[in-house]
Amino acid sequence: MDLVDLLVSMTASTLRVAAPLILAAVAGLFSERAGVVNIALEGKMLGAAFAAAATAAITGSAWIALAAGIATAVALSWVHGVASITYAGNQMVSGMAINVVVAGLTVVLANAWFRQGGRTPLLGDAARFAPIDLPFAAQLRPLPVLGPVYADVVGGHNVIVYATFALVPLAAYVVRSTRFGLRLRAVGQNPSAVDTAGVSVTRLRYGALLVTGVLTGISGTYLSIAHGAGFQQDMTAGKGFLALAALIFGKWRVWPAVMACLLFAFTDALQIRLQGVALPGVGEIPIQAIQALPYVLTVLLLAGFVGKAVAPKAIGIPYLKEKR
Repeated sequence: MDLVDLLVSMTASTLRVAAPLILAAVAGLFSERAGVVNIALEGKMLGAAFAAAATAAITGSAWIALAAGIATAVALSWVHGVASITYAGNQMVSGMAINVVVAGLTVVLANAWFRQGGRTPLLGDAARFAPIDLPFAAQLRPLPVLGPVYADVVGGHNVIVYATFALVPLAAYVVRSTRFGLRLRAVGQNPSAVDTAGVSVTRLRYGALLVTGVLTGISGTYLSIAHGAGFQQDMTAGKGFLALAALIFGKWRVWPAVMACLLFAFTDALQIRLQGVALPGVGEIPIQAIQALPYVLTVLLLAGFVGKAVAPKAIGIPYLKEKR
């Protein structure tokens, strides 16, 4: 493989791996900007991944599976909202409870429904979101540099990847330039002032969690029926926590968080290609050390930059309306 082919392959792989991280990071941004800690991103993604794969295995429709994945993540967001907004519970505890319950429940349901050791059946092409070949991709592929870039970097992805990167500027616009975004940022900074202005803090925070549910639902669905071909135990593998780390590293802003997701995705794509490679004077690196690269990078970045990231002032603090 020459240098151009390697760069094209790495870039295409980075975009595919980054898609679920970006969706989850933007999802977390909406809820945390509204003042709700969302450590439950992992559980919502995992629940959506199972619901989508199970639905795809039963119905054979990727679109119905996507709807099931979104509905599951929205339901989990509603549970999170009831615990942390309506009843003013500890947001970290409720989030971790969702992660733990979903991690166990998905395996139990997979065993009960499909009896394949906690997995869903392998999905066929009709039940998955397949890569899309752009017009004239095959004809242009032999061209030096531009051909592979057009065919494999710009093209060759499924509809969720394209939707993810189209969503990024839209999310940035909504947060920075719309009335909803202004109120969202305000309720994360000073909910009492928002309440005094006659805007419902509870409604805003539930609205933010609804957006979070939709985006994590798409992210989890991508993992099981677009990037993968079925569900397996703990298939999110910490991606929800990586997305949360990217959000913190990006200081709760859309574009820096997306850049962090791309960096994490690049290291993930790199570790796949380093497996089995022997370094001069060192030998073959243990696969466990290579697989730890994205997580080591996360720790290093947060250790170096998290102290400079200022979270929304009201994040994690339940809002109790004063009685007049």
